[in-house]
Amino acid sequence: MIFDRAHLHQYTAGDAALEAELVGLLRDQAERCLGAMSAATDMNAWKAAAHTLKGAARGVGAFELGEACQRAEDAPQAAWPIAVVEVRRAADAAFAEIDSVLAA
Repeated sequence: MIFDRAHLHQYTAGDAALEAELVGLLRDQAERCLGAMSAATDMNAWKAAAHTLKGAARGVGAFELGEACQRAEDAPQAAWPIAVVEVRRAADAAFAEIDSVLAA
């Protein structure tokens, strides 16, 4: 599941403004974390960025993005460039679905 609106609804009680605010915060967090992942030169920085985005994604119900972050968090350093691409794709898919669902 890319996005579980029912999960987000548990925390927002359907408040559209709050949902939009939380999604906006996730977008900002995704950009920061993806930037940190791209710039990471050591395992601590890499894991911190992937783990932070994983928690933020799961918190709003963007579960596939959270899973991509989990895989990235566990990836060896040689796989980091590919992992960044996979997390970016998952983020793009999550935001496309979130935008579609929240606009309906």
